[in-house]
Amino acid sequence: KNIFRYLKGTVSLGLWYPSKTGFFIQAFSDSDLGGCTLDRKSTSGGCQLLDGKLVSWQSKKQTCVAISTAEAEYISAAACTSQIIWIQSQLRDYAINMKKIPLYCDSQSAIRICHNPVQHSKTKHIALRYHFIKDHVEDGNIEIHFVKTTEQLADIFTKPLDEKSFVRILAGLGMIDVNSVSKSITQE
Repeated sequence: KNIFRYLKGTVSLGLWYPSKTGFFIQAFSDSDLGGCTLDRKSTSGGCQLLDGKLVSWQSKKQTCVAISTAEAEYISAAACTSQIIWIQSQLRDYAINMKKIPLYCDSQSAIRICHNPVQHSKTKHIALRYHFIKDHVEDGNIEIHFVKTTEQLADIFTKPLDEKSFVRILAGLGMIDVNSVSKSITQE
């Protein structure tokens, strides 16, 4: 019932990509720790925006159980990095070479792991497949930055939110009332 109520109340929401926009890509990654009550696996969430408009997003249960928030956030950032690398490869097909795409994460510990050139004993348990994010940071393909939890757009893909946060994040993802846009275009 709640899903149908939500869908009924958001029929006019959509993404609007005006032709005169900039070309700036940014990404957000987030996770919950042990969000699944059955197997205690975390959920990774991420989104990629082009000039502040959503172009790609993902939400997926992690394949392994994270034993810390830093690990869960690091795994989520690695998944988001994979998507960024894919977007970069697509852009290269159009002769657009973008480097240093900002990836925003709300975990200082996960950011420190990304910048740590030496695997120390605290991160040996994290699967090697997730450590490729460090290579992309070092190569300059992405830059990982801290973002306050209150400004984390990927929260919408990892956990239930109160209405105020939900509406704020929708606006941050570039979701607008398409009926109001179409009215303003017809008036012009």
